[in-house]
Amino acid sequence: MTALWPYLIPPSGHGDDSLCAVGATGHRVTFADGSTALDADSGLWNVNLGYGNPRIAAAIAEAAEHASYLGAFRFENSYARRAAEDLLRVCGPDHYARVLFSTGGGVANDAVMKLARIYHAVQGRPGRNLVVALRGSFHGLTFGGFALTGEDLGQRVYGVDQRLIRHVTPNDTAELGRLMAALGGQVAAVVVEPVLGTGTVPLDESFVSELGRLRDEYGFLLVADEVATGFGRTGSYFASESWPGLPDVLVTSKGLTNGSCPAAALVMSHRVTRALVEHDTMFAHAETQGATALACAAISATIAEMERLDAVTAGRNVAAWLQQGLSELVERHPLATHATGIGCFRTLHLTHPDGRALAGTDVADLITRIRHAGAIVHPGPSGIQLVPSLTYSRAEVAELMTCVEEGLDSLQAPATALAARS
Repeated sequence: MTALWPYLIPPSGHGDDSLCAVGATGHRVTFADGSTALDADSGLWNVNLGYGNPRIAAAIAEAAEHASYLGAFRFENSYARRAAEDLLRVCGPDHYARVLFSTGGGVANDAVMKLARIYHAVQGRPGRNLVVALRGSFHGLTFGGFALTGEDLGQRVYGVDQRLIRHVTPNDTAELGRLMAALGGQVAAVVVEPVLGTGTVPLDESFVSELGRLRDEYGFLLVADEVATGFGRTGSYFASESWPGLPDVLVTSKGLTNGSCPAAALVMSHRVTRALVEHDTMFAHAETQGATALACAAISATIAEMERLDAVTAGRNVAAWLQQGLSELVERHPLATHATGIGCFRTLHLTHPDGRALAGTDVADLITRIRHAGAIVHPGPSGIQLVPSLTYSRAEVAELMTCVEEGLDSLQAPATALAARS
């Protein structure tokens, strides 16, 4: 047992050296028990360019030496100005105008809900205060993001206020239309993940088109939560860049600094910016560690590295190898039923040998088995999620698939042995 209380591990699991990372380089993590593992979780879906990138590290070191703590709380700093310009350039300055920095995806989603409500309030529509999200979505565990999250993660137990939140089923245009017909005049924003992180469920083109049409009809803000899907994860820089109607606000985090510093950003369209500027609105959101020199230096360096490494193209290659490996595994392994997701953001759905879906404890057991085989993967609904860095080699993808199959084989072995004895 140690003094540390880690996230999302019950107290009985605290102090386990096999879960205590001591270093990471490339795509591998070393643990305190001496083991190493190929990381197919990209840290937590954010180390898109692999661990230990020297150019990003050097940029952070320079900022730490020459700027230390410079933030954006009633001040600006040159690092933040540069990072905002860099981010607008890759998001598209024809559509997007300004950047508000934050420290993480959950906090950024808190800010999104405030931004949507003040946007309507300054234009004389204070009654627009409902925010709509999708069932099964994840938008963080801060109180605002937790309320927006469409998974049941104990919000009632923690006293999370969801009275101004509504949820609809992903890709159900009819349900979305009914909600808007009943409450459209009260909706401030609709917040969606282009690919739902839980289960890696992509939004259908028809659903995205309907979101855009309803936005035009009812006037709510359309928000793309690209905390997970941004920075090349799904085959393009941002998943929403191909939407027929671009979002009013784009939220990004995770890959924004390659996981090196806590950072997130709300990238606001000209439409949103214009409303706030015209009313000279001081938006009531600020964070002590938001837009710091270190985080913003990391953002600029990460964007430069994305370009130098042609990481989006590299990620498409990894995605193709991953797709091939998953298809072959589903075809030959009795426990693998199908795969969902796109790009380097995939879920392998699994069953027990008797056809039962894997429960949460079963998934945790399988992840441990795959870890023993040499790879780190992420839990998913009745399966595992594979989220490799965009810079994987073909050999590393093959190694990952071997580790996954070894884990599945070991899960299947006890049932096979039992059947043989009976």
